[in-house]
Amino acid sequence: MKAVLFEQFGQPPRVQNVPDPAPSTEGVVIKVEATGLCRSDWHGWMGHDPDVVLPHVPGHELAGTVLATGSQVTRWKKGDRVTVPFVGGCGHCHECNSGNHQVCEQQFQPGFTAWGSFAEYVAVDYADTNLVALPEELDFATAASLGCRFVTSFRAIVDQGRVKPGEWVAVHGCGGVGLSAIMIASAMGANVIAVDLTDEKLAFARQMGAVATVNARAAADVVGAVKEITGGGAHVSVDALGHPATCFNSIANLRRRGRHVQIGLMVGEHAHAPVPMAQVIAHELEIYGSHGMQAFRYRDMMNMIRTGKLTPEKLVGKHLSLDEAPAALMAMDRFEGLGISVVTRF
Repeated sequence: MKAVLFEQFGQPPRVQNVPDPAPSTEGVVIKVEATGLCRSDWHGWMGHDPDVVLPHVPGHELAGTVLATGSQVTRWKKGDRVTVPFVGGCGHCHECNSGNHQVCEQQFQPGFTAWGSFAEYVAVDYADTNLVALPEELDFATAASLGCRFVTSFRAIVDQGRVKPGEWVAVHGCGGVGLSAIMIASAMGANVIAVDLTDEKLAFARQMGAVATVNARAAADVVGAVKEITGGGAHVSVDALGHPATCFNSIANLRRRGRHVQIGLMVGEHAHAPVPMAQVIAHELEIYGSHGMQAFRYRDMMNMIRTGKLTPEKLVGKHLSLDEAPAALMAMDRFEGLGISVVTRF
């Protein structure tokens, strides 16, 4: 099969012919119809993820059709239209048994713990636990865009942030994660403030539901600007970028007993960010992480998509070919363009 492969961290990946995958006893092989480009893929390519073993095929946001099944797979058959969370639970450990597959002790992550979906085919383990059936009306490009950023934002806003109608929600960073969080929080009835460095992305954030914006490059005091707009601070704030500045601002702009959710990865030189801990203590702030979402939680999100409350197709940007994926992957740290780029031509 054709796949994007890199043999050294930080060196240009190339489209090459590699062996076709085979399903494990509990897994499937999926014919990839669409796969999203995410900054997490860039981190893996740069060597920031210890799970990545060279040589490697990246890609973790995917949708496609089942091509082959392992001997112990009971719920899926060839031809089924599916997607999968970027964190797959084993289905057997303590965390999976408690319903927390997103922090499985033996998690499977295509594109990180195994070869990923920047390829014609991808093998996915623990299929009965992790695959999600796609409704016929959901196209593959939109389904692939759900796989990491949208579902992580859904869990961050709905489950971790516990956003309520009428609350103020600040979203720092208007890339794919941030725009997803804005759309979801707005659908939950919240008042959303978008924070970013460019007016173009802030204008797009308003189209996704933001009621106010802050240009962090122009504002002298981002925290002060959010507190002024909200009349005292956000109830919930999200760092959707993963940078010491956005992490700090997201916590510092909370009102008393506010909730911060960290979605953006903090790795490499940004792994240890300063936190206003005195404020966390004095104001009884809550700090959460959000790491993907369990397959069984897709149902509520899919219902909101089916009824039109969520419209993730609006977040899909460029459609790329597999041959264009290496250059697009290497450019992920430049935060260019709007929306989510998806490979749809193989």
